[in-house]
Amino acid sequence: MNFRSLVPPLLAATLWMAGCPTIQPGPERHESRAVERDAAERVKAILNMGAGRLTVRGGARKLMEAEFAYSTPFGRPEVTYRSTGALGTLTLDQPASSGPHAGNSKCEWDLALNNEVPLDLSAHFGAGEARLDLGDLTLRNVEVHMGVGRLELDLRGHPKGDFAVQIEGGVGEANVRLPLEAGLEVRARGGLGAIHVRGLRQEEGRWVNDARRDGAANIRVDIRGGIGAINVTAE
Repeated sequence: MNFRSLVPPLLAATLWMAGCPTIQPGPERHESRAVERDAAERVKAILNMGAGRLTVRGGARKLMEAEFAYSTPFGRPEVTYRSTGALGTLTLDQPASSGPHAGNSKCEWDLALNNEVPLDLSAHFGAGEARLDLGDLTLRNVEVHMGVGRLELDLRGHPKGDFAVQIEGGVGEANVRLPLEAGLEVRARGGLGAIHVRGLRQEEGRWVNDARRDGAANIRVDIRGGIGAINVTAE
């Protein structure tokens, strides 16, 4: 990704916001939602948040247990779950709004997911903050697509098997924490910000550790940078 490629969409977004009426927040509302666990052998979770604060962690007894707080109708997510035998698909979508929100509007999603169900997680957030504490989950694959804001991705814990992580950076800062006891391979490239990797050694254009040779669960991380700092720590 280069700066020139980012100028048109950022300029278009600025002009759109200038030409649309601002959506004023109303009373803050709170809502709880849950999705029961069924016979699906694995689940794909797709989280699409346009703007706000996203928190994801493990520990749910059901497939998902969530709390939502919002002050405009566009902060309330549309939650759907479909199961076709072995595969379940859980989707949370933030409805599209017709204009920019006022600065004091609120949109917070706090999600707990089941630790035991094998999970493919895909998170897309346009603007705001995302904190993903995923170390207790049974992960198969993780994809994170950043827009403008801050990402905290914590994978520390005891991995139950091999999995891959793909991070596509946007404009902001991403902090990634990895369990040193796992076999780690990190590849990071592109972007206009700095990429810092600690706790691993550089080898042939990637960062690795010795656990890759010891039969431990393996985690492969592929980062495509944007504009901002990306910090990776193995501990």
